[in-house]
Order: sequence, then C-alpha cells, then structure tokens
Amino acid sequence: MTDGSVYYEPLEKSVREAFSPEDAARVRDAFFFAYEAHNGQLRRSGEAYIIHPVAVAKILLDFGMDAPSVIAALLHDVVEDTPVTAEDVKKRFGADVALLVEGVTKLGKVPLQSREEQQAENLRKLLLAMCEDIRVIIIKLADRLHNMRTLSFVPEQKRRDTARETIEIYAPIAHRLGIRPVKEELEDLAISYLDPVAYAEIERNLEEQGTQRKEFLDAIKARIGERVRAYVPDAVIEGRIKSVHGIYRKMYMQGKTFEQIYDIYAVRIIVNTVSDCYNCLGVIHDMYNPLQGRFKDYISTPKPNMYQSLHTTLIGREGIPFEVQIRTHEMHKTAEYGIAAHWKYKLGVKDPSDANRIEKGIGWVRHLLEAQSESGQAADLLDTIKNDFVSDEVFVFTPKGDVVCLPAGATVIDFAYSIHSAVGNKMVGAKVDKRIVPLDYRLKNGEIVEVLTSQQPGKGPSRDWLKIVATNEARTKIRTWFKKERREENIAEGRAEYERELRRNNFSLTESQSEALLAVLCEKQKQPSADDFFAALGYGGIVLSKIMPQIRDEYNKLIAAGQPAQPKLAKKAKTVSSEGVVVEGIDNCLVKLSRCCKPIPGDEIVGFITRGHGVSVHKRDCPNVPKVLAAAPEPERWIRVFWNSEERQSFFASLLLTCLSGSTVMNDIFTALNSIHVAVSAINTRDTKDGRMLVNVSVEVSSVEHLRSVIAKLAKTPGVTNVERSGSDI
Repeated sequence: MTDGSVYYEPLEKSVREAFSPEDAARVRDAFFFAYEAHNGQLRRSGEAYIIHPVAVAKILLDFGMDAPSVIAALLHDVVEDTPVTAEDVKKRFGADVALLVEGVTKLGKVPLQSREEQQAENLRKLLLAMCEDIRVIIIKLADRLHNMRTLSFVPEQKRRDTARETIEIYAPIAHRLGIRPVKEELEDLAISYLDPVAYAEIERNLEEQGTQRKEFLDAIKARIGERVRAYVPDAVIEGRIKSVHGIYRKMYMQGKTFEQIYDIYAVRIIVNTVSDCYNCLGVIHDMYNPLQGRFKDYISTPKPNMYQSLHTTLIGREGIPFEVQIRTHEMHKTAEYGIAAHWKYKLGVKDPSDANRIEKGIGWVRHLLEAQSESGQAADLLDTIKNDFVSDEVFVFTPKGDVVCLPAGATVIDFAYSIHSAVGNKMVGAKVDKRIVPLDYRLKNGEIVEVLTSQQPGKGPSRDWLKIVATNEARTKIRTWFKKERREENIAEGRAEYERELRRNNFSLTESQSEALLAVLCEKQKQPSADDFFAALGYGGIVLSKIMPQIRDEYNKLIAAGQPAQPKLAKKAKTVSSEGVVVEGIDNCLVKLSRCCKPIPGDEIVGFITRGHGVSVHKRDCPNVPKVLAAAPEPERWIRVFWNSEERQSFFASLLLTCLSGSTVMNDIFTALNSIHVAVSAINTRDTKDGRMLVNVSVEVSSVEHLRSVIAKLAKTPGVTNVERSGSDI
C-alpha cells in the first residue's frame, strides 16, 4: 500500500458506488493532494489530521452529495492551515471546487472564542456564501458535526464555547434547512458538554426503560402494520425515540417530568401517496384514542424547512402515549436530509419546476440578509438565529388564505412585520378571526389575522413595541425605522439612557473626562460622533448593557490617570431650536413649545422626550409636569432645557381677560395693545352667567418681562377687571 492509502480506505467503496470512474478518480486525487498538504499535522487526539477531512467527506457521501462537494470537503482546510493557496486549488480541481473551499475557509478564520461582533460577521459571510451555493453550508455542517464528535480532546473552556456556538447557531441552521439527523446529533452532543449531569439523567431514564421500550414499540409496530397493510400493502412501519435534547428542552425548559413527555416514543408510517397518508390516519384513529389538541397536519401546511408529515398522539392499551408520523417516501427524504435532498433540482437533475422548492428553502437566508442590511447590525443575524429559529412554531393565515409561520408566542405586530416592513410601520391595529385584538395578542394555530393600517403621513411604530414583539425580525425592522425617521428623538433617548446608566453606576466625570470617554466609545463602536453614538443607543443599534463592561474599564482608566489620555471630541457649536430653546447636551434637536402651558423666555422650563416629536418644552409649574421629576413614571425622559439668551425671538402667549359688558371695551383693549406695539394673533369672547365677558387673546411677546408689561397695560384698561395668563389654545 502506498503511504496514505490506509486513510483513504473508509471512502474508497462509497466513492466507487456513488460516482463515475472519472469523478471517483478526481476524489482520489483530491485525497492525496490533501494528505500531502496536511502531512505531519496532528489533531488534538494525536491522530493524523487527514482523518478529519476524510470523515467530513464520508458524511457528505451519506447525504448523497456530488463529487465537487466531496472534493471540497477533503480540501476544506488546506487553504487555511497549509501553504496551499486558493489559486492552487482552482488550477488543480476547477473553479467550482475552489469556490466551495474558499466559502468554507472564510468561515474558519474567526476563532471560536471570538467576540460576538466577529462571530456575527462570520455568520454573515456564511449566509452570503449560502446564497451563492447551498453546498457551502452543507459542507460546513458536516465539518462541525465531526468536530463535535471529537470535541472531548480539546480543553474544557474551548469545549463549552464550541458547544454553545453549535447549539445556538449551527443546530438551528441545520433545523431550518431540514437536516434532522445533523440537527439532533449536534444538539445532543452540545448538551452532553454544556449540561453533562442532565444529559446523564436523561440517558439513565432511557436506559432503565430500554427493554420495556423495545417491547412496547415492537408491539405497537406489529399491531399498526397488520391493520394498515390491509389498506396500504406496501406501507413501511418504523419506530423512533425522541432525541436527548428534545427531552431536555421539555424537562428543563418547560418544567415537565420524564413521564409527562408524550412523544418520547413514535411510530413512523411511510407510504407512496398523499391520499395513502390520510387513509392511514383514519385507520390509526379507528385503532387508538387520539389525544385532543395533539394532531398536526404539516402536509397541507408545510414547515418553513419544507418538512411535511401528519402527526397525531395516541394512547395505547398499555396507557402509554405515543406519536404516529405519517408521510410519503419523498416527504421522508426531505424530513431526513432537508435541503440537502433537493439541492440537485437547481442544477436540473430533476424537473426544473422543482428548483422553486430549493429557492423557497433558502428564501429565509436572503430575507435575513436584507433585514440585516437595513439595520446595519451584523449582530441582528445572531439574535434572529438564536431566538427565532429554535422556537416552536405557530401557523396562521392571511385573509386571502396564505399561510404564515411564526415562532410560538408571536404577536400580531410580529405577523405584520413578517408580511412587509411597510405593513408593520403603518400598523394601527389588528383583527383575529374578525375580532379586534390588542397589539400584544399572542397568536394561536389556525387563526386568520388581518392588519389594520393607517395612511397618515408620519405614522410609525411605537418604541413600546420593542418590548412586545417576540421575533428579532420585527425588532430589527422597528429599530431600523427609528434609525431612519427619528434621529433627534433617538439622540435624546440615547443620551438619557447613557446618563441614567452612568448615574446608576455612580460614575462621576469632569467635562473633559466625559468627552474623552465618549471619544473612546465612539471609536470602539465605529460611530463618527457622539450624536451618532447616542442615536444608535436610542434606536437599539447599540445595546448599552452589552458595552457596560467596556465603559467601566475606560472609566477606571480615566479615574486612575486623573486626566483623559485620549483625544477629546471636537466640540460642536450649539444649535438653537426655532423656538429659542437649548436642550442640554444635544445639538440639532427638534424642540416644540407645549400647547398646554405655552412657555416664553423667562419662564422656568423643563423638557420632555416625546415619542416621535422630539423634545416638548413645558413651564416647570405646568399641571402636566410632575412636581418631583425623579418620582415620575419615566424620569429619564425629563431633561434640562434653557432659553438661549443670545437669541431674540417672538413668542405667542395666551391671556384671559375678565371684563364688564359694554360696547366700547373691545375697542379699548385693541387701543391699549396698539399703544405698546403688541401684535394680536387671535381673539375670541364669550359671555358669563353673571353678566360679565371673558376675552381670550393671543399676543406676540419676546419674554416674560415683556408679557408682564402687557398684562399691566391691559389691567389699567377701562372695563377690564382681571388679567391672567392662560395655557389654553384659542
């Protein structure tokens, strides 16, 4: 045997059976190329490194993948770990293989213990590569599967980090692609490292019932086979046990006991046609009592990963609940291998119309990338996969009968944003089964959902929705809207949140230290200015809780140094609002004088960060302002504002005059105002029951002192008995 041939033996027979002689020769050539490139390299187990690419190639052969995929699996580490270049691979094995190798190689450049931002960027590259060629992710999953099988040889912390990354990212992707065996094995292996005690307990429970379980399943299969084959002679009957991770989720995340899990045992019936599926269902329900609410028809309503099957839970004669799954052979192939069973359709190996199936199967990838592109935050991809892909699903319908699949717990807001960003942004309400429901209503299977929208200009979502929605997709789209449409409000919200957090941590900084801290944070978060940093905080692009350790470290450095070592932020000139008000610490901020109290220069004022309309300025003694701001429901939204003494502007103030009824009193009022050159913008009158007259007049003044002189002049006018300031609009 030539050197290295012993490592090729596990592949040789499978390669000969799967490929033509020409392709088999190319695979063999790729093996020896990889063997020479990795010669001398060892795995942590002490074995020759070539064992790993051979194992990955074997997994792909079991999936039924093509020769370029198997060749790429053999070569997937040569560009990263050896002197071989991507150009070398291209010259020797062609552009197709080179693209696959390059796609997988890019994914391996970030270490497993990387920061979350690096991990998110790594994932973005993976999804982009998937859009180009779905085989990249299938190779990557096979690579991760073999690494998890041999994870016991790496240091403990690295084991835990790899296991966590696997269960949070790679297992959900395998689930979304419908590759069930890979998904379940990745999850089981990850749990064995993350929670070995719980894993051992579940294994022990399964082993204790091992003999009983086999006898039970054999009896059920025999009984079902006898009855079903009388109607469908060629039906295949199989038994299966729920995965350890599936049991773990229900025991430790849903608080159930081992005995309360009804689908530990399952019987699978595989037939030729869809009509056979429903015929078998009738037979099964005639044999056993079905549990109410435990029937699911995934044939008429497939899952997003293309999974189709009938599921029903029954009670056997032994009193043990068990699940029956009924599907066709084609559905079974998809259930086992998901998109890996269909990727060839795109290449025209089968009916070209089947290409739509794979396009639909990876449509979610493009959807994710588009949402991330809008938000500008690669970390949103991580959050979506961690949170949205692993949940149970709920299926609802649009009024036109289209099926929408959402994670369990999704609200009508999540539904609206799953239809389109514009629908969610214009949403004002929703109907479920023709009944108006609140926006935090959690959807249930089979409901018909109608979104009510408004065409009013400027209409948009509420920040409160971020606390209501269940999907990261909706959360990302809401944040994106605020990022684009509410910059001034975002800055105010972000600054308030930042300052509140500094106070909560008892951070005390001089002005120069504060500027230096902001400069460092802007640099590390890749924000051009402090306003951009605060805006990102305001719309959720930066999560303050995640960067607090960084802020604490920089704060401690500043305090230890006594003086800021970093360059200061360039100080921007304050921009005064059109109302002549400066908001403390914020430039270019939208400011409006409140209509309830109509403050003017000289009044003591306070600002309130509104939802969607910048900062509203109130008199400090306005009835709508809490007497103690710190005790207000949302104290962080009340901020300091002050009048700009350098600006000379005009303001309108409302006055309420109590007058004696008479034909000349109105003329006297106008004469008095003209004599002091005060313009009147509006005036109206009404009579009282005691025979007096009330006059509301809006006058243009420049300050509180100016207003006082106007009041004094009017108070001396004949027929006027009282003059007071009013906050009411005329």
